[in-house]
Amino acid sequence: MTPIRLYNTKTRRKEDFVPLDPANVRMYVCGPTVYDRAHLGNARSAVVFDTLFRLLREVYGPDHVTFVRNVTDVDDKINARAAATGRAIRDITDETLGWYHEDMEALGTLRPTQEPRATEWIGEMKEMIADLIAKDHAYEAEGHVLFAVDSYADYGALSGRSIDDMVAGARVEVAPYKRNPMDFVLWKPSDVDQPGWDSPWGRGRPGWHIECSAMSYALLGQSFDIHGGGNDLMFPHHENEIAQSACAHPEGGFATYWMHNEMLQVDGKKMSKSLGNFFTVRELLEQGIPGEVIRMVILGTHYGKPMDWTDKKRGDSAATLRGWFAALHAHGFGPSMVALLKDCGDWEQDPEFLGVLANDINTPGAIARLHVLAKGHTAPALAPLAAGLELLGLVHDWADLPRLAGVGAGPEVAEAVRVAVDALLVARAAARAERNWAEADRIRDVLTLAGVQVTDVGGQAQWQPGPEFDPSKLEGAI
Repeated sequence: MTPIRLYNTKTRRKEDFVPLDPANVRMYVCGPTVYDRAHLGNARSAVVFDTLFRLLREVYGPDHVTFVRNVTDVDDKINARAAATGRAIRDITDETLGWYHEDMEALGTLRPTQEPRATEWIGEMKEMIADLIAKDHAYEAEGHVLFAVDSYADYGALSGRSIDDMVAGARVEVAPYKRNPMDFVLWKPSDVDQPGWDSPWGRGRPGWHIECSAMSYALLGQSFDIHGGGNDLMFPHHENEIAQSACAHPEGGFATYWMHNEMLQVDGKKMSKSLGNFFTVRELLEQGIPGEVIRMVILGTHYGKPMDWTDKKRGDSAATLRGWFAALHAHGFGPSMVALLKDCGDWEQDPEFLGVLANDINTPGAIARLHVLAKGHTAPALAPLAAGLELLGLVHDWADLPRLAGVGAGPEVAEAVRVAVDALLVARAAARAERNWAEADRIRDVLTLAGVQVTDVGGQAQWQPGPEFDPSKLEGAI
């Protein structure tokens, strides 16, 4: 089994990954707040943790990894969007979640194992809030329920900040009902125009932080392996999650490994609407930039470093992928070829590629290894390149390879032509078996002249029409 090492924000060092239960590796990642299109920064987090999900599935098996990514569908930004547009909140969140799925899947991301929506777990949130009150870690004040930060001695350990530093540097809500400026909301009242649920503290809705603690406990248990998200969530969101969960379930360990991806820049500057360099994933796709190119740019920088989106990186990534895909296409790769390689045992991850990737999700190093693997001259020799591209999420449908290679969908092939080519391949195989090399070479030359691309794998011949395919040149060949 390939050993995995991960940088743990909690301990501030790279550690060997040892799951609590190798038969059920569990990961929770903070997902989208569904009120608008996902921007490129959102996409980076989705791609980073999708890559980790893929690696875990490769090492431990697809049936032994549980990935939970939440959907925040109760939030003041959503309420504001509903008020501004006059649309129902559920209509907005359903539409936006659909956009998110469409855009992230265009980048090659897999759906998580479970994707809980906050509004469907309100009961579990209320239970956790009531438990925190009973344990003197939370208190009710003027229709609000607040977590008492000073009741948890380790508050600030994840981000490495003292409470005094956090008060000085954070934007905290000044409210007379707070005992401590850092106390944060678990439940807040809703007026008639806001979504709300009945509770022991009056009609209201949950604060943002409680949803992740309640849903991760319900779906993954009081202890699980990995918690991930952007480093902008480290404080206060993840810090507050730890406080809530540790106090509600002191016998559990919550998350063993904490992982945070760094932020995005555009041409060396922070992406922001005020600088005019803010764009969504959909805008890039509509500009004709393929999803696999966007993903390649994201993977070209280690997740722990700021990522700079530039036109040069986009162009270089597109050229690299086009070259790799063209080489695979020229060697007959497609759904049937991949299936045949797997049957023959030639479809395996290159150990060096996998080892580099497993070293703290070193995607730049893994891509460098793919450049070496791309030097193969036969289909079996190129299989590790194809397998690596698939693992990195850069190919998810081998039937799409002609488009990826920039050669179009290829010409239509009539059934009679397919029969003729298959017959020629059978005749060539028979000539080889009889050691009639002249006849075998003649048939090869006929196929080449007609633009038929033939690849031999595992003793079987696979073929496809090439860019200059001309079936008329097959007439009279047999």
